Amino acid sequence: MAAIPTLHFFCGKAGAGKTTVAQAVAQDTRAILISEDIWMARLFGDQMSTFQDYIHFSRKMKTVVGPLVVDLLKAGQSVVLDFQANTKAGRAWFRSLFEEAGAEHRLHVVNTPDTECLARIARRNDERPEGSHPLTEDDFHHISSFFEAPEDSECFVVTMHSM
Repeated sequence: MAAIPTLHFFCGKAGAGKTTVAQAVAQDTRAILISEDIWMARLFGDQMSTFQDYIHFSRKMKTVVGPLVVDLLKAGQSVVLDFQANTKAGRAWFRSLFEEAGAEHRLHVVNTPDTECLARIARRNDERPEGSHPLTEDDFHHISSFFEAPEDSECFVVTMHSM
């Protein structure tokens, strides 16, 4: 019997290691990996200069990526969405995808201390891997102010990762 297709998605602060975990999950499960940071950089990189720009283009991109993910899941293909699921409202989008597709899901929560997140952000700022954008410590704290840890009442299947 074939495995039921699964949507994997991620919750964790900037620099927590979500992309590293996403890459490992995709490889381990032979799933399609879709990276928000890479798609955003390739599609809108020259148009993004503020956090509000990111929010605008992320919403726009989800109108394309969402139906694609549903189609992949319905076709029997598991998907790893390296997109942040850091707010309750944001996680509702992921739920809409796996529910529409009739697929399984797994919310990967990447728990990393703020000091380690900031050290990783500093390394990423130096290395500049594709899709990355420089973040300051102030940016980290601003973005983190929106973070909402998942609650049991959201009823997600959760895997915890400590990095």
